[in-house]
Amino acid sequence: MLRCLYVDLDGTLIGKDSSLLRDADGGFSLLGVRALEACHRAGTEVVIYSGRRQLTVFYDARLMGITSYSFEAGAGVVLDGELHWLTGDLVPRDGKTIFDQISETGAPELLLEHFAGRLEYHEPWHRGREVSHLFRGDVDAFEADELLERTGHGNLRLVDNGGIHPVKPGLEGMRAFHLVPRSASKGRAVAWHMRARGYARDECIAVGDSREDLGAAEVVATFWLVANGLERDPTIREALTANTRVCTERNGAGVYEAVMTELAERRS
Repeated sequence: MLRCLYVDLDGTLIGKDSSLLRDADGGFSLLGVRALEACHRAGTEVVIYSGRRQLTVFYDARLMGITSYSFEAGAGVVLDGELHWLTGDLVPRDGKTIFDQISETGAPELLLEHFAGRLEYHEPWHRGREVSHLFRGDVDAFEADELLERTGHGNLRLVDNGGIHPVKPGLEGMRAFHLVPRSASKGRAVAWHMRARGYARDECIAVGDSREDLGAAEVVATFWLVANGLERDPTIREALTANTRVCTERNGAGVYEAVMTELAERRS
């Protein structure tokens, strides 16, 4: 039985212009919704794991009838309305958010200076965040992590969360990056939720489009990479695990493909 589907939003379940009802090219599509419907009929829980901020994912989840989700690249999990931080020693304290505390380290400015011309804040979505500093650009996250470690910021890491939809000319090919506590990850958030629900590995799958989404492959039976994830970042093929399957379809159509394939194979 398929007990749970963990699914990313941007670049995965939702299509162009961040719409659940649009495909990758902007055409009207119900395939993402049909994937959710198929899960509902099969008794499969759907959990969002996203880089979006908590309040945004709250409204997204409510609109879709989803009761649990993780936000800001796995920094926190909301389980049936109850918030759990997965950020280690960095937690809200003394009136300061985790975002504020990361700001005080100087790490965001360090990255912007080191990658000048290749990294910038992801305007306007970098505002109002509780944990992660959200950037856009074209950099090597592994190089960034080495820089952070070398300069005394080893408790932080830069997350490559996949391609973005260009909101203005000149942003084509850019990806979203989150500066988060090192202990936070989408894979860890998925594992935490599985333990809380009592789900076994072979009862769960995940669908995403980025390297960070791929972290869930360590704890679920199968990770499905939507086709546009590979199209936007061909190097991700090097990171694919033995339990990864690549969808032939993009965005919501890819999620539908993954769900229907899994349900059919499990029935047989």
